[in-house]
This record gives sequence, C-alpha cells and structure tokens, in this order.
Amino acid sequence: MGGNAKTTEFLKECLADALIKLLRKKPIEKISVPEIAETAQVGRTTYFRNFSSKQEAITFKLIRVWERWADEHEISERKKFTPENGSTFFEYNYSIRDILALCYDRGLQSAVYDAFYSVMVPQAGEDVLECYSGRFYSYGLFGLLDEWIKRGFRETPQEMQAYIYKICDK
Repeated sequence: MGGNAKTTEFLKECLADALIKLLRKKPIEKISVPEIAETAQVGRTTYFRNFSSKQEAITFKLIRVWERWADEHEISERKKFTPENGSTFFEYNYSIRDILALCYDRGLQSAVYDAFYSVMVPQAGEDVLECYSGRFYSYGLFGLLDEWIKRGFRETPQEMQAYIYKICDK
C-alpha cells in the first residue's frame, strides 16, 4: 500500500509540474485538462482522480516544494511562525520566487494563499491565545509575502526579516 501512495504522490506532482510548464506559455483559462495530462504523460482520469481544479494542483505543488525545502533545511517547527523565525519564511519564498511570480502573473494568488494556509497555520486547538497568535502571525506574514511578490522581490529575505522587527517594534 505504501508504494501505491508514493505512486499517487508522484503522479500528482507530475500533473502539477505539467501545469506549471504550460502556465509559462499561456494563461490558465487556455490550458485544458487533456493538455495537462498529455504533458504529464498520464491519462485524463489520473488528473480527475487526484484534483478537482487546476488551482488545487498548484496548491499541491507549493505544499510539496515547502515540505522538501523544510526537510532539506531541517526545519523542525513548521507551523508556528513568529518574528524570530520569520527569516526562514522569507528565505523559502525567495527560493521559489519564480513560481510565486508566475502564480501571481496568472491570477493564482488564491492557490498561493491556500498552500500558505495549509503549511503555515496551526490547526485550532485548546489554547485560545495560541490559536489567535497563530492566526495573527500567519495572516501578517502572508500580507508581507503578498506585497513582496507584487513588488517583484526587490528586498532581500534579510531586509524582509528586518521589516518584521520594525513592524513588531522589537
């Protein structure tokens, strides 16, 4: 059964990669599911079995890229971001700036947000203060990311970290 799950993940990533490849050439509205499947060299049913929308495929890819990056950089705390560990957040996003810029250029900001929300926001728990502070930092960080992408990543990850400290008045 483990091999099947790995195969499914592999196929999903192939489909998402195919979609990204096609997005580099044309708008998402002009990309068909059969075209994605053909580019990924899989059947159309594989796409429909794994994704309900193109946006979902992009979100899946962004989550997978984060998981790999976090593993490679030995990030242990992945769902609780504060001013102190914000540099990790900006370094990661800077490393995938080409994909993020493509998503924004093609009107897929919500796919970026969905991936961000999935990997950066802890699920609700019993500790009310932890829940609210998690939401506060995550939405704040996403707002900074959104502006940074729109500004074309003009600032370095270190400059973005410094802005967090200035904003939080540390």
